[in-house]
Amino acid sequence: MTEKHLRITYVSGKMLNMSRILDQIRKAMKASAKTRYRLSKETSIAQSQLSRLMTGQEGLGHENLEKLADALGLEIVIRPAKRKARQSKKR
Repeated sequence: MTEKHLRITYVSGKMLNMSRILDQIRKAMKASAKTRYRLSKETSIAQSQLSRLMTGQEGLGHENLEKLADALGLEIVIRPAKRKARQSKKR
């Protein structure tokens, strides 16, 4: 994995693109060759919970996100959302 950070965008206090975040974590897991068992031991997240997190069956809170990012050598970057340019109305 060439890019070593994970981008998370917040808008009005709501996290967006959780599937993109999970995809980045999965890619980092594959690149590191770490198993869920090993990540479980390194992060103190139970294997069953880790499985539910990675399949999207359970929400990924900031504490577990930080633990996974640390274990996988990822940096969490929080940026303001880009605003879309308003298009003028045609008459």
